[in-house]
Amino acid sequence: MSEINLLEEMPYTKRNYDAREAEKTPEIVAIAKKFGEEFFDGERKYGYGGYRYDGRWKPVVRKLCEHYKLPSDARILDVGCGKGFMLHDFKEYMPDCEVAGVDVSQYAIHHAMESVQPFLLNTSAESLPYADNSFDLVISINTIHNLPVERLKVALKEIQRVSKGHSFVTLDAWRNEKEKENLYKWVLTAETMMAVEDWETLFREVGYTGDYWWFIAN
Repeated sequence: MSEINLLEEMPYTKRNYDAREAEKTPEIVAIAKKFGEEFFDGERKYGYGGYRYDGRWKPVVRKLCEHYKLPSDARILDVGCGKGFMLHDFKEYMPDCEVAGVDVSQYAIHHAMESVQPFLLNTSAESLPYADNSFDLVISINTIHNLPVERLKVALKEIQRVSKGHSFVTLDAWRNEKEKENLYKWVLTAETMMAVEDWETLFREVGYTGDYWWFIAN
C-alpha cells in the first residue's frame, strides 16, 4: 500500500470555491447525485459542465502502464468509468489489453465511447461481477467516495478481491483545515470525505493493500 500521485500530468483546473458554495443548493446537489445528463453534460453547477473526450488521460495511462509494468495483454478494470475515456486510451496505448468498466450512471454507459462501450456495465462498485483475481490493474478515480462509508468499505473490499495485486484509487481528502473547508464548499456528490490519516486507517481496517492518492481542494 503506497500513497503515490499517478495523476500529476493531468491538466490543473483552478477552482473558485467561494463561487461554488454561493451557487450550490440542496436542489443542485440532488440533481448532481442522480449522475444523469445534467451531471455529465448539463451546466457546470450540476457537475462536469460537458464531459467530452479530449485525450487528457493519455499521459496518465502511460504512467500507470509503466509504473505497474503491465503486460501488453493486461486485464484492466475501471470502477466508475463514466463514458470510458480512460479505457479507450488504454486500448489505444496497448491494443492487446482487455478492458472492463462499471459505473452507476446509465446515462454515462449509454453515451460511452463506441470503442469500449461493449465492455462497460451499469452496476455499483459494491458488487463487482467478476471473479477473484481477475484483473492486472483495478483503478477507481474520484468515485467510491460517493458512497456512504459502510458501503465504501464494501467497494474497497471488492476492488481488493478482483485485483491480482495492483490497484489505484483516488478519494476526496484534506491535510489541513483550509483544504477541508474548500472541499466542503466544492463537492456535490461525495458522501464520505476524510483527513488523509483517517483514510489510511480505513484502508488498514478493510484490508486494502493497493495504492492511493487524493483529490485535495487547495
